[in-house]
Amino acid sequence: MRYVVLWSFIFSYIFCVGALQAQKPSKPNAAELKQALNKLEVLGSAMYVAAHPDDENTNLIAYLANEKKYRTTYLSMTRGDGGQNLIGTDIREYLGIIRTQELLAARRTDGGEQIFTRANDFGYSKDPNETFNFWDKEKVLADMVWAIRKHRPDIIITRFDTTRVPGGRMHGHHTASAILAQEAFDLAGNPQAFPEQIEYVAPWQPKSLYWNTYNFGGGFTSEHEDEPGYFSVNIGVYNPLLGQSYSEISALSRSQHKSQGFGSTGSRGDNNGYLMYWKGDMPQDDIFDNINDSWSRIVGGEPIGQAIRKVNAEFDISNPAAIVPELMKIRKNIAGLGNEYWRNVKLKELNQIIKGALGLFLEVKANDFSAVKGEQVFLQWEAINRSAVSVILQGIQMEGKSLLNETKALSNNLDVRGSFDFQISEKEISQPYWLFNTNENIGMYEVNQPLLVGLPENPPALLATFKLKIAAEDFEYTIPVVYKENDRVEGEVYRPFVITPPVFVSLEEDILFFIDNEPKSVEVLVKAGMDNVNGTVQLNLPQGWEASTNDIPYELIQKGDEFRYQLFITPPAHPSDDFLSVSTTLNGKVYDRGLRTIDYDHIPYQMIFPKTEVRLVKADLKISGERIGYIMGSGDEIPSSLEQMGFRVDLLDPEKINQTMLSSYDAVVVGIRAFNTVERMSFVQPELMKYVQDGGNVIVQYNTAMRNQPPIGPYPFSISRDRVTDEYAEVRILAPDHPVLNIPNKITSKDFEGWVQERGLYFPDEWDSHYTAVLSANDKGETPKNGGLLVTQYGRGYFVYTGYSWFRELPQGVPGAYRIFANMVSLGQDEIINQDKVQDNK
Repeated sequence: MRYVVLWSFIFSYIFCVGALQAQKPSKPNAAELKQALNKLEVLGSAMYVAAHPDDENTNLIAYLANEKKYRTTYLSMTRGDGGQNLIGTDIREYLGIIRTQELLAARRTDGGEQIFTRANDFGYSKDPNETFNFWDKEKVLADMVWAIRKHRPDIIITRFDTTRVPGGRMHGHHTASAILAQEAFDLAGNPQAFPEQIEYVAPWQPKSLYWNTYNFGGGFTSEHEDEPGYFSVNIGVYNPLLGQSYSEISALSRSQHKSQGFGSTGSRGDNNGYLMYWKGDMPQDDIFDNINDSWSRIVGGEPIGQAIRKVNAEFDISNPAAIVPELMKIRKNIAGLGNEYWRNVKLKELNQIIKGALGLFLEVKANDFSAVKGEQVFLQWEAINRSAVSVILQGIQMEGKSLLNETKALSNNLDVRGSFDFQISEKEISQPYWLFNTNENIGMYEVNQPLLVGLPENPPALLATFKLKIAAEDFEYTIPVVYKENDRVEGEVYRPFVITPPVFVSLEEDILFFIDNEPKSVEVLVKAGMDNVNGTVQLNLPQGWEASTNDIPYELIQKGDEFRYQLFITPPAHPSDDFLSVSTTLNGKVYDRGLRTIDYDHIPYQMIFPKTEVRLVKADLKISGERIGYIMGSGDEIPSSLEQMGFRVDLLDPEKINQTMLSSYDAVVVGIRAFNTVERMSFVQPELMKYVQDGGNVIVQYNTAMRNQPPIGPYPFSISRDRVTDEYAEVRILAPDHPVLNIPNKITSKDFEGWVQERGLYFPDEWDSHYTAVLSANDKGETPKNGGLLVTQYGRGYFVYTGYSWFRELPQGVPGAYRIFANMVSLGQDEIINQDKVQDNK
């Protein structure tokens, strides 16, 4: 019964909500309304399948959604959690949230819809079999079948092949997505497959399955056009209503993937895409030949299609509202159809057309961006009809409660406003549903509410339903309650209204790393999610660890107030690796979640409530040197990890780097992909080399290969795409006597235990003889990759280039990674100390 209620709520969200969370209400112009009317005439559906955000062919999606006018869905296996972030330091699940929102922005641009499976992007994989060792194949397959049954695509198109492109490269997730698409295509129409879904969705068999053969550096070209089963589609068509070609729209869509640096420039003119038939019915000349995408495909649909064509032909761009009375009659006929799927899809489209044609603006906004369950919130509503069509507001309902019973005529362009108080019911907090549960399985997200599976984000925390009479016909619009404010620079700014815990409790660090027995200070932060909260913070320490105090009382008067308390954590005498959890009890209930926010200009503001756990690591680690300069690249958390080791770290501005500045540092570390993302690195590099010549120490972390690659080190090396994805792969020591493996920490094979996600990436494959290759590793069945850690002396100093994934290991508190990195930044310090001793003796 619980799931039936939830399904009803999700149904309202999917088919009735006009605007996505935290987006300004849609206000289509006349050309956009004409485009929507054209789409209303078409009953076709397509699904595009790939592995990650930014894998999708936005050009083809734009073409399918706007030229063919099909309901077009992009099914991404993952949310891109395992990638890198070019715009900030958020990685892992937080990067997944960013990339989810970027996908939603892309779909708002190209006209598609976005869905997911529960698969987690655990990092690069070279083989689909390895991928299925992490993904639960049966669950991901079930999610794909669920998606097909819900969205009922006539055709499915995969981005990737089921095998590697000959002579090319392929990500194991990519290949796995194509393998799963083939299997799901065969199973979706079989009621015996995943029968638990049949209570909510009917079996569905798509017509055909294709591979979009335009692939990375390989695949088919136009020379295959005469082969059976090979089709070309001109996806470069110009749409005069939208004022752009689909290639131009595609570039705008792809440019939403800002965290991955996929900014694109639009193109014009014919642009063929290519599809290879895989399964199902094979059409003769065109992939759409075997699809009836007119209203005649459903019982009772032909008269509705004729009525829509007539209204569309009569549409007057100078008076869009003139067709609303006829649209209301059409709406009544669609509502009576027996085909539930197309009835709901077309009602959603038609409702938005009617709303746009009327210039109807409906909004309910909260006086604050958050509330807790049981709290009373003040809501303001607004309704305005900007047309001559009769519109009457008959009431407003929320969660079945009538909050406005008064009838109000919405006269042309006269704003009607009001307000009311509403008490929040027993609701879950607005934690992203796929992150709600802690899960040790790194390949899958755990989702306990199956009807949420696939949704790109949570349904809105609150929904309001406006009950109207339009042209004498009853009508309802369900919209999300939002929060908005006026920013002095940006103007009107929307953000999601969310349900939060009444109190947040956290520590300032995710990891506390100890290299000796001395206690470390840490700050406890308690933040009020509502007025008048008080209680006691409890620290749950693992055995052997001690805190200077435990039960910490607090009292907060107003929502948003903070209480900070500094305490000291003392490690055990022996090495240890464990977790500290923090919680507080309020009104007899334990709260153990903190608050994390994600705030970028190009996506809606995000609030996440992670479980408050801090990793405690006591390691046998020594350091030499004190002060480190850090040049940030695309964004990582290594500076804070270096501080955990005991170094003083300064972030260096590339615009201001000079010899005098550099000479004050014991080492300079260059962040990941700095030479790819920081324009001034070609000017900074000579300064760094002079610093090395004079006795400095520079460590450069991985970069990707670029055309006309500028020099990075004092001697040449060539960056390849070589990588070691198995975090358990054996690491062999090639230069056991090298200082980087001995001073100040003796590095052994034990230091490569407990690594996460991968060993490293973008290793050099060729290098000058001045470099010493220190370590070697490889994935199973591959040749040794020896370029992951290259060290050379240059003048009186050291230069290090390393492709090992320190940016993942150090933030995760991997002890061995700390020890090796400490050795890298300590290079040459023993020589300086010895020189100082000689000078002292003199």
